[in-house]
Amino acid sequence: MFLQRKEFKLFLNFVWHFHQPIYRQPESGEYLLPWVNYHTTRNYWPMLKIIEQEEFPCTINLVPSLIEQIKDYAEGQAMDKIQLALEKPVEEISSEDISRWKRFFPRFASLDSPEELQKNILNYFFSPLDQPEEKSQAELLSLRKKIFSAIFDYFGKLEHEKLLELTASPYYHPLLPLIIDLSQARKEAPDLPDFRYPEDALWQLQEAREYFKKILGFYPAGLWPSEGALSQTACEQIYRSNFSFTFTDEYLLWKSLDHRPDYNLLYRPYKCAGVSILFRDRELSDLIGFEYHRWPATEAVDDFLRRLESRAQKVPEDSICSIILDGENPWGAYPSNGVDFLRRLYEKIKESQKFIPIRPSDYLKDHSPKRSLKLISGTWMSSFFKWVGHPGKVAAWSKLANTRSNSSFSRSMAIAEGSDWFWWAGETEEKEFDLLFSAYLEKALKTGKSL
Repeated sequence: MFLQRKEFKLFLNFVWHFHQPIYRQPESGEYLLPWVNYHTTRNYWPMLKIIEQEEFPCTINLVPSLIEQIKDYAEGQAMDKIQLALEKPVEEISSEDISRWKRFFPRFASLDSPEELQKNILNYFFSPLDQPEEKSQAELLSLRKKIFSAIFDYFGKLEHEKLLELTASPYYHPLLPLIIDLSQARKEAPDLPDFRYPEDALWQLQEAREYFKKILGFYPAGLWPSEGALSQTACEQIYRSNFSFTFTDEYLLWKSLDHRPDYNLLYRPYKCAGVSILFRDRELSDLIGFEYHRWPATEAVDDFLRRLESRAQKVPEDSICSIILDGENPWGAYPSNGVDFLRRLYEKIKESQKFIPIRPSDYLKDHSPKRSLKLISGTWMSSFFKWVGHPGKVAAWSKLANTRSNSSFSRSMAIAEGSDWFWWAGETEEKEFDLLFSAYLEKALKTGKSL
């Protein structure tokens, strides 16, 4: 006789990752790229508004290097040439301004009128939620300042109301396992230099926690390791830095357990070196990040819910599904910058009454890990290939290793350890990444001062 399984609810852990590397030139202080400025008003602020309006608990991971730069803009200490041109009277807009606008925002490349370009790009710095097309240049510039001055209080308000959990990453977004010991990536790149600085990794973790407390008023309990990069030793450093839980991709779980994918194993917490770990559902996370922008919002959300319901029938009660992804870049590909999709997603999940959105710390209070594991290293992309698998990337690691061996650890060195320089090395025509990486290495050699 077939017995239908009793319905129960599946916990959902949505984690949105907010990150930008340091774009501030070390000597001049100029911001060479406009993306902190752009994402704060276009993506970060509206995501907070939607969470509040829909009363849908989520986690936002804030990288301290991003917090630092938002603070610069909020205090009037940051300026980039894109922003300067947006503030100009139309008659003062130069041909260089126009070329720069078109380079960074190619969707407006067909526009030739300085007035139309300025208007469209300034509007594009805001979410449809803010109805920028109904506001003047002065009103939008004023709104931008208000958002920057209010955003940290907004983060804190939603955290206090338990609609949000704020987690951190290592301060300047380094790949922890490779800072601890770069030789772990030699199977992908045999020519990598020697680089072994666990003390640097520990500083990146401890400084992240302290800066978080300084700006936001509390210590974060959780950590998204940069690029989901974890190892057994990295977990030991995370635990030593007083974080209680972390996240990474499901690939590391199957690799560590030597087991085929199984939702029964994926949708539970684990313990590693004293730290609780939740593993992301790669398929569900990547559907939002890379696929659903091609679908009508109604069809995308219906498909997502069908997949969730199917998974819920295969796992024990009190299981948790972690959906963890970039909270900035996907939305540009979505109609209405993702507003319609996110609203419908949150609404339909709540309406279904089959799922419970929850903050990870709240879940872990009542569902402590019952199984420990020894973690094999990897990233959200599985291996470290993306950061080492090109001659230009190996050359960048060699420059870092040479500088580190010839100078004391400094903040400039910590910035140069960030993952983004190695992500883009050898793969992009955007010269700013190489310029910034080289500038911070040069400053590290000049200063050579311990922190």
